[in-house]
Amino acid sequence: MTQLPKSHYALNFNSSPFQPPFFLLTGIPRLEAAHIWISIPLCIMYMIALLGNCIILFIIKTTPSLHEPQYIFLSMLAATDVGLSISTLPTVLNIFLLNHREIEFHSCLAQMFFIHTFSSMESAILLAMAFDRFVAIQNPLCYTMILTHPRIIGIGLVAVLRGVALMAPLPILLKRLPFCKNIILSHSYCYHPDIIKLACGPVKVNIIYGLTLVVCSFGVDSVFIVVSYILILKTVVSIASSEGHLKALNTCISHIVTVFIFYVPLIILALIHRFGTFTSPLFHVTMANLFLFLTPVLNPLVYSFKTKQIRFAVHKVFMRRISLPQKSSVAFGI
Repeated sequence: MTQLPKSHYALNFNSSPFQPPFFLLTGIPRLEAAHIWISIPLCIMYMIALLGNCIILFIIKTTPSLHEPQYIFLSMLAATDVGLSISTLPTVLNIFLLNHREIEFHSCLAQMFFIHTFSSMESAILLAMAFDRFVAIQNPLCYTMILTHPRIIGIGLVAVLRGVALMAPLPILLKRLPFCKNIILSHSYCYHPDIIKLACGPVKVNIIYGLTLVVCSFGVDSVFIVVSYILILKTVVSIASSEGHLKALNTCISHIVTVFIFYVPLIILALIHRFGTFTSPLFHVTMANLFLFLTPVLNPLVYSFKTKQIRFAVHKVFMRRISLPQKSSVAFGI
């Protein structure tokens, strides 16, 4: 499909005094001709993200030995990753598979809300998992008495309600703004700092609220995660044997890797939007895509490879599925 010139998209905004009828999303600059080929690894990544996280949810649900706080929090993380992947799937595949860049204004605001809400939920769950590791190492005998199922459910509900409450004003604040600069977004999905750049009205309230969101969610969560690991290290140092040191730290490796996978692209993307004039569009788009794809794709792989209980449960379920047809064949004398 041929790309229309940018002048074609410089439409007037007479359909509404404030809102454009749609925005135009962007794939990878200067690689538009290769979008159809780029869609192949993207489809594979989406399949890994959705299938991997759904397998983890299924394994934890169907394995009674995994109904422990650590794995319940992991199932919350997997569910959040599924939601985040589904939020971006339609627009990303539309751009790279069908070369369809348009997204209706209100649909864009809805996608933005879900992306930011699931990201905030993921940050809160990572904090809960850090607290879980601290309790498990600091007070292993009272672990299940402190993190009871009602308390875990309460923590999950707080993560959801906080995400919704903090992100709900974003589309409301954007709807009051006039958009008369441009309609071309720089990502393959709708992202709040990206949309604000297209507004030509007073955006001071939006910027202040956006910074408040970052501080109240990602900032607070990351600080408490660091504090949790400082306390964990303090506890580990007090353990007499070196074998005990390694065993305690080994239970944290998967979570530490997940925290880095989530926060590093997020911080880089925030810096790009703040100092975007110093980065190339290709690097900008790459980091934006890594922010959304890396966590849902790698989380199930990290926990499957590094957590013996998950790995064993997955192997057991698949072996059971394989053995069922063989038993049926023997029963019927085939």
